[in-house]
Amino acid sequence: MEKVVGIGAVLFKCIDPDVTRNWYKKHLNIGNTAHGHTFSWPTEDKQGGTSTIEWCPFKADTDYFSPSKVDYMINFRVANLDYLLNCLKQEGIVPVGNVEDTEYGRFAWIMDPDGRKIELWEPIE
Repeated sequence: MEKVVGIGAVLFKCIDPDVTRNWYKKHLNIGNTAHGHTFSWPTEDKQGGTSTIEWCPFKADTDYFSPSKVDYMINFRVANLDYLLNCLKQEGIVPVGNVEDTEYGRFAWIMDPDGRKIELWEPIE
């Protein structure tokens, strides 16, 4: 079974998310919502679906990335979060916090060997 099926988001810290979002809107025409921007494109499957990736600036003092000291986090889309967490547990990797079920899907977090927090996301299909 596939573990990671794509990148779901690029999340990063910045001094002022509003200024950052507005700069990207003005100069690169990247949309500006409360969370950043959703890029989408058609999938290659026969159902005519779409794939997305989120671009999300966060305030520099956010604790969302904790315990990481790095100013960015990558969100990976996963096919089956429970399966992946079980595999990771068998490999000695302990999740950071608890699994969260949200309107967007299920989320879990782990740390990579460099101390970067990684977000795992099983979207609602």
